[in-house]
Amino acid sequence: MTAPAAIRLSPSDNVVVCCRTLSAGESFAIDGHALTVVEPVPIGHKLALLPLAAGDKVLKYGMPIGSMTAAAQPGGWVHMHNMKSDYMPAHLRDTAGDHA
Repeated sequence: MTAPAAIRLSPSDNVVVCCRTLSAGESFAIDGHALTVVEPVPIGHKLALLPLAAGDKVLKYGMPIGSMTAAAQPGGWVHMHNMKSDYMPAHLRDTAGDHA
């Protein structure tokens, strides 16, 4: 049995979370939205459910988790290359002062 492509954690979310690694061109429906994956996206990463513009809040778990720094179309990968946390400078070890 194949895992579902993605899950929407809250009805107000504008992103979905990949339940498995998805390939570019893969299509599926979720909560009445038809999505086609724009580029390969690893398991656990986010896909835009709706069109997202630079400056838009990213909603996951029904809460804002960050802001878009660049646009993403539905099915587009949402990650550190096009969004930033509104709470932490970055998800990098160097941010915490760990230079190992």
